Amino acid sequence: MIIAYGVANLLQSVAASRTKLHTSCNPKLLVRLASHRIYLYGLSFQIFGFMLAFVARRDLPLFLVQAAASAGLGVTALCGVLILRWKLPKAEVGLLTLLFAGLFALVISAKPAPAHSIGSGGLFALLIWLAVIAVIGVFAARMHGAPGSVALGSLAGMAFSAAAVAGRPLASSHSITEFVSSPLLYVLIGASLLGQLLLGLAMQRGSTTASVASMDAAGAVPAAAIGLLFLGDKIHPGREWVAALGFFITLAAVIGLTRYAEPQHHHATAEPGPRALTAGPRALKARALAARHVAADAARTVVARPMPAGPPPSSGPRGR
Repeated sequence: MIIAYGVANLLQSVAASRTKLHTSCNPKLLVRLASHRIYLYGLSFQIFGFMLAFVARRDLPLFLVQAAASAGLGVTALCGVLILRWKLPKAEVGLLTLLFAGLFALVISAKPAPAHSIGSGGLFALLIWLAVIAVIGVFAARMHGAPGSVALGSLAGMAFSAAAVAGRPLASSHSITEFVSSPLLYVLIGASLLGQLLLGLAMQRGSTTASVASMDAAGAVPAAAIGLLFLGDKIHPGREWVAALGFFITLAAVIGLTRYAEPQHHHATAEPGPRALTAGPRALKARALAARHVAADAARTVVARPMPAGPPPSSGPRGR
């Protein structure tokens, strides 16, 4: 699951950077992203990772599964360095190391257990949760740059968190009929689509690392709390402090990545003007020489052009 999510984040971010920038929470973005083959590859990896996470949620607590999903960010960064020649600052490398250390602490403290049912009240709460996220997403889509990336990524994380909460008891279905007829299945699908749309908008506005890190940070806390309070998630006796420390380290590392991450690629529709400000001396000199040649050619053309025959223009009012 960690590897699948990491590769999916990388491929989808590349496709999002090559798609026309959207300034509204419009589902058409998913249609345009689907026209990119690289996005479909990334979506395939994400679906595969989602299936593995769904199976894991049948017995493992949500605080472990959600934290493990955030570790896919380390795979994304590693693939970016090896394939796309990303340059990670030392602070980001240290935070990724802390991320995996926190995940290890969660692994040794989690106790497998089946999930409890959430009932009709929990189902209604999930629907309200998704409606609020969608409304806030409409306004957050108007934000640009790093703030927009972090805001939309956080909303995507909360939508995926709702999908995780719905998937934990759904994974304990005893038959295909029970699985297909459960309202939680359709809540899970709707939450996943909403999260996918918000994540695509976030990746268009800034760093892949910042978008995914804010998504993971915002999605981990609600799912972990709901799992422990209502879904029967358990911790090995005597290891509560290990789980708390591991979750704190993981969350701190993910939040820290939103602070230190820089954009790894620019949007395809970015204006070319600012690049001239950062051009090297040779490039600026070449542009200046080219401009002089163009001006000289224009001057020669004006001088060589013959004057029209006929009397000179009169100095009367019409001539003037």
